[in-house]
Amino acid sequence: MRALGLAGKYLVIAIGLFITLGPFYWMLVGATNSSGSLLSVPPNLIPGDQLATNFRNLIDNIDIFQALWNSTIITVTFTVVAGLFSAAAGYAFAKYEFKGRKTLFAMLLVSMMIPYQALIIPQFELFANIGILNSYSAIILPQLAYPFAIFLMRQSMKSIPDSLLESARIDGCGEYRIFFQISLPMMLPAIGAVSIFLFTHQWNNFLWPLVAIVTEDMYTLPIVLSILAGQDNLDYGQLMLAAAISVLPIFIMFLFLQRYFIAGIASGAVKE
Repeated sequence: MRALGLAGKYLVIAIGLFITLGPFYWMLVGATNSSGSLLSVPPNLIPGDQLATNFRNLIDNIDIFQALWNSTIITVTFTVVAGLFSAAAGYAFAKYEFKGRKTLFAMLLVSMMIPYQALIIPQFELFANIGILNSYSAIILPQLAYPFAIFLMRQSMKSIPDSLLESARIDGCGEYRIFFQISLPMMLPAIGAVSIFLFTHQWNNFLWPLVAIVTEDMYTLPIVLSILAGQDNLDYGQLMLAAAISVLPIFIMFLFLQRYFIAGIASGAVKE
């Protein structure tokens, strides 16, 4: 019975692994085959030799390198700046007593419940009046104060002993030094988890860039993928290759920060 139960567990794990990795394998197969091969019955499940051809056709069809560059600049800048803002705000909510702190934090939680679609029109009017539409700033600025990231960092910062911070103050450390040299190094797992969330969110951001970007030279990867998917003569080989290119940075990001991810989420589970 024990062996049967163990076999059942492995079977469930294998099925889950197949469901999880199956779409990625199909994407890689599609990137190396032509549309005709992908649409054949039965479908071709073996990688082909059309990768170079699909890549040339993709470059001829869209400016994939410019879109990749735009997405990289926007996402990296957003992740770094929003991560710093989130850490600073989380530290303030967790370690400082000030009037209205609970009210502000409650407003922060409520803002997480507002559908982003409801903010598009007023946000567009604001940025149009400022005159920064169709720019990197227009994509980066709106969500620098990312509520979930602030919430997670606040919960993680609460795990830092107050006695440690008070000892640093007694030794003459200023508040900036305490934050950057004591608090942040202790919060590396939480920062890693938040960075993954922020990077993935901005890298896959589609709706707001679609509204705020006007010229083709400012297109990001999600917009380019939507253009490819909306063509009348859809080339699945090109589409799968572009999708693989768009997934690769997220995979690399998670690969480097995966050891911080679970620890960061767990550190945010601080009981009030």
